[in-house]
Amino acid sequence: MAAKFSIKTTPSFFLVPTVILFCALSCLADPDPLQDFCVADLNATATVMNGFPCKPLSKVVNDDLFFSGMVKEASTDNPFGLGVRSGDVTAFPALNTLGISFNILDLAPGGIVPVHTHPRATEANLVLKGKVLFGFISSTTNVLYSKVLKPGEVSIIPRGLVHFVQNVGKEKAVVVAVFNSQLPGITVIPFNLFGSKPAIPTDHLVKNFFVDAKVIDSIKSKFGN
Repeated sequence: MAAKFSIKTTPSFFLVPTVILFCALSCLADPDPLQDFCVADLNATATVMNGFPCKPLSKVVNDDLFFSGMVKEASTDNPFGLGVRSGDVTAFPALNTLGISFNILDLAPGGIVPVHTHPRATEANLVLKGKVLFGFISSTTNVLYSKVLKPGEVSIIPRGLVHFVQNVGKEKAVVVAVFNSQLPGITVIPFNLFGSKPAIPTDHLVKNFFVDAKVIDSIKSKFGN
């Protein structure tokens, strides 16, 4: 005769998987702010993580919560033809703890944002003016996803992926870049590889790029190494 058995479903039977699911959805997420705003005190000397100390609420003034630092166009008179109007927490302290920042990119004809990554943020780009090529590379398939966008169109760049931007039109281009971090960080690949202090050994870069040492040394010299 076959044995009969059953599982007794008590409240505790559902408790553990429910807690696991809850933690997966909320415990591992970034913490929410515990106040309406926290204007960063950029001059504070306290050691903190994931943000700056708050300016005392009694010392917050109206102008702390508004920002006009992006009104003036940035100069594009440089080898990249790129000007950046920065809007992270170091420029606009009221962004502290809010998980957002933004830049305006001014690109001369042919201007580029060099190949780079943002280690702490996903990026969305809205083209305001010009024709702009956006591209990013998948870390799993090495596939390049790219497209030329016109005013009103938007691109997304997933967090941490290598990407680039180029003005492919005949006139100046303007792009608004928005990040889901108050301080997204940036790793500019050419500067990291060829301009680090101290320098990456030439023979190591030779083996990475399959070129002669003279080529590596020539590139390094252009980045101050």
